[in-house]
Amino acid sequence: MMSRPRLSSGPLFSAMRFAALAGFSLLLAACAAPPRQTVDYTAYRASRPRSILVLPPVNRSPEIKASASFLATATVPLAEAGYYVIPVTLSEETFRQNGVTVADEAQNISLDRLREIFGADAALYITVDRFGTSYRLIESVVEASASARLVDLRSGEKLWQGTVHVSMGRNNNSGGGLVGMLVSAAINQIVNTLSDRSHSVGRAANYQLLSGGRRNGLLHGPYHPGFGTD
Repeated sequence: MMSRPRLSSGPLFSAMRFAALAGFSLLLAACAAPPRQTVDYTAYRASRPRSILVLPPVNRSPEIKASASFLATATVPLAEAGYYVIPVTLSEETFRQNGVTVADEAQNISLDRLREIFGADAALYITVDRFGTSYRLIESVVEASASARLVDLRSGEKLWQGTVHVSMGRNNNSGGGLVGMLVSAAINQIVNTLSDRSHSVGRAANYQLLSGGRRNGLLHGPYHPGFGTD
């Protein structure tokens, strides 16, 4: 009877063994990988801002309502995080009376001047990159993307920065093939636009971006019970 060849003595077995060991080593390395880098809060903690001025958001999206929507919904999460927020109606009227009607112009005003006019400790600069409803072949997507940075108006230091993206896709078609999915997406596009779901998604984005105590997010302010604990 012929004996079965031993795989352990051939080059194929050696190659397989080497690949297995290499894969196992990579797995261990991945498990031992350091956690994601966190935000440096040194300047933030030293600054201890009590009041925040939210500047008109710069809108890079094609939706003209994006800036107003983000501005209107930014106050609540900041207030809940423990900060006094300069009333939006007051800041908007002040900018308007001084001939500043464009967000880019407002965000280019010097820090000293903003401090002099509003008396706030810090200013929040927001840029909206995406906002509104878009049609993507077989679904209608409502999304909002933005970036923000908090700047100390007294020292000029950047205290914090963050980004957010929130999207809500909707396609309720349960049958009918491709034609049915396209019709369903078109209907949802109309519904999303008429019901202005983009404002709700924008509000959700602000909550994710500006709520206190989140990982890599804003620290709790002095008017919150959690102040000094994060």
